[in-house]
Amino acid sequence: MFAGLGRFVVRRPWWVIAAWVVAAVAVVSFAPKLTSSSDEASFLPKSYESIRASDVQAKEFPQQRNVGAVVVFERADGKQLSAADSAAVTRIAQSLAAEKIPKIEGIAPGPVSPNKLVQTAMVAMPKITSPEDTSQQDAVKTLRGDLQRELKGTDLSAGVTGSAAQALDESDASKRAGVLVGVGTVVIIIVLLLAIFRSPIIALLPVVLIGLISPMATGLIAAANKLFDMKADSSIQELLTVVLFGVGTDYILFLLFRYREALRAGEDPKGGMVHAVERVGEAIASAAGAVIVAFAALSLSTLGMLKSMGPALAIAVFVTLLAGLTLVPAVVSLLGTKVFWPSKSWHEQPHGTGFAKLGAAIGRRPAVWAVVSALFMGVLALGALGYRANFDLATSSLPQTKESMVALKNLEKGFPAGTTDPTEIYLTSTGGGALDDSGTAAFKKAVSGVGGVGSVSEPQLSPDRSTARYSVVLADPPASDAAIATVKDRLRPAAHEAAGAGNEALVGGITAVYTDINKAVDRDYSVVFPVAAVCIMVILALLLRSLVAPWYLMLSVALGFGATLGATSFLFTQIGSQPGLMFMLPVIMYLFVVALGTDYNILMVSRLREEAREGRDPHDAAGTAVRHSGPTIAAAGVILAGTFATLTLAGNSTLAQMGFALSFGILVAAFVMAMVFTPALTALIGHSAWWPGHGDRTRTPAEPRPPSDPLRSP
Repeated sequence: MFAGLGRFVVRRPWWVIAAWVVAAVAVVSFAPKLTSSSDEASFLPKSYESIRASDVQAKEFPQQRNVGAVVVFERADGKQLSAADSAAVTRIAQSLAAEKIPKIEGIAPGPVSPNKLVQTAMVAMPKITSPEDTSQQDAVKTLRGDLQRELKGTDLSAGVTGSAAQALDESDASKRAGVLVGVGTVVIIIVLLLAIFRSPIIALLPVVLIGLISPMATGLIAAANKLFDMKADSSIQELLTVVLFGVGTDYILFLLFRYREALRAGEDPKGGMVHAVERVGEAIASAAGAVIVAFAALSLSTLGMLKSMGPALAIAVFVTLLAGLTLVPAVVSLLGTKVFWPSKSWHEQPHGTGFAKLGAAIGRRPAVWAVVSALFMGVLALGALGYRANFDLATSSLPQTKESMVALKNLEKGFPAGTTDPTEIYLTSTGGGALDDSGTAAFKKAVSGVGGVGSVSEPQLSPDRSTARYSVVLADPPASDAAIATVKDRLRPAAHEAAGAGNEALVGGITAVYTDINKAVDRDYSVVFPVAAVCIMVILALLLRSLVAPWYLMLSVALGFGATLGATSFLFTQIGSQPGLMFMLPVIMYLFVVALGTDYNILMVSRLREEAREGRDPHDAAGTAVRHSGPTIAAAGVILAGTFATLTLAGNSTLAQMGFALSFGILVAAFVMAMVFTPALTALIGHSAWWPGHGDRTRTPAEPRPPSDPLRSP
């Protein structure tokens, strides 16, 4: 099949290129814009308690003002606030409210903190329902400018924090991140390809071709999101950039290395391209299939951010696969050997390379290499025992110099850390009757005594008195482990018990959302991981016609995943100062390291089978496979790791964790799993590795080599 595809593309390269250009223009012209959301609550199913609490609020307290931002005042000299200072805060709040800034419903000064170091003003804003709505951020930007004008002539300093302010600062940081990631990815690909091939044409080839398909993939993803009502996570654009360029460059390298090998074996340029597509096409298709299946498994997640991210990345990889098997061969077949210009190294096979020496060493002593590589990954995996999850995607990813972060730190000088995002409890009569005063008072007393609760407001009753709302300020920051533990282990059980017969208590607010996300992630780990692993094993079994090889290939990937999680956890939480790793990082790591790591395993094991079919014994096949496939895997691994590493340039700790984890995982997958562990173990297992299909059997006359004329159908 792949030989026929290669002949078609080489015969009609201009048709193929024209078809891609037309398709790209059509998709870009008619597809909607790709939007994203950073509202964690919007990603949870409606069955979770925090979402049910939000529904009660919308139904029973529609007039309730949402605190979108908090203005934090303190004296510029750090001393206690005087009565005159407090009067100035009140005046400034009233003056700002009189400005009638769009989307600001009111600005109300709060009390001075008990230690008189801080005073706040609560900024009421309507809740936003669309990820495209940036009106709250625009309001905060205006508010900050007006605030600095009002502060002149006073002894006060102030800053704006809260969810809307953090969203504004995160948006500003993300714009910088997008530019850095995009530019960094392109620069790394060009520099590394120049170093490997010494050809400016090859260096620019991925940038030009993937630059063509990138808007096409983005348009298809946006159309799918709109069609199936999915929400994209705010980091999806940066991930799309590195996935398209990283995976796309991988597939181009797989093809070019095999094309160069065919030329060195005496094939003419067009015949060499057909030969390359035939020999490496199955490996590319299987590798892409593993990646697509792994990403698509995220659709089983209960979290909307993962549910939408998986199909989005799967679409991007599918488009890249089609381009790798059609557009790339078409362009290279037109260029011929000029694609390597000005380098002449494609003429001769190098001898005595490091990969040849490594292959020979693995072939001689496969047991030693298998044990050493397994121990290396196993020791690193021990670091995963210290893994801690962090659910605060907003504040943890922002630079500490941003105004919202500085103001938040100042707020904590005088008030409980949960002041910016109080937890809400809704006590509802399930029969629809009115709540009595003694019952609501007793409920308040019960939840006030819960450890980790700073304060509980007086109950606010709905018009029909069937529901009471309590505002609970936690003693710890809303997204901290301590606050989440308070809601999960103490506040919710206490509220449910104190509600009594005939009533229902629901705990909502941002900390409750994080608590429910924690629960959802635990569920997803138990579903997504096994489904993705089984699907990838099925693909490997079909590709290799073996029931043995998929098991140890997945074992190597599991070791690589553990080593990556361990190293990342150790670096960021033990050496660094992060409270934990981004809560969904293990899922993303698993899918990228498993799926993309399987790419390299597939390329290596396909070559192992090919060499065995040429009549080589398992040890010699391992050495030859490493010698030929090692350069391809090394180049692809370094480039893909380099593209993921650009995420660390974003100045965002969340993307920095993701960038390090994925780049480190890819390097382990390429240089340890695929280049050492897999060939060493295959050599040890020998012929049994291919049971029951025994795809390593030597070619027979019934299995002829490709015809000498590659453009003529057999």
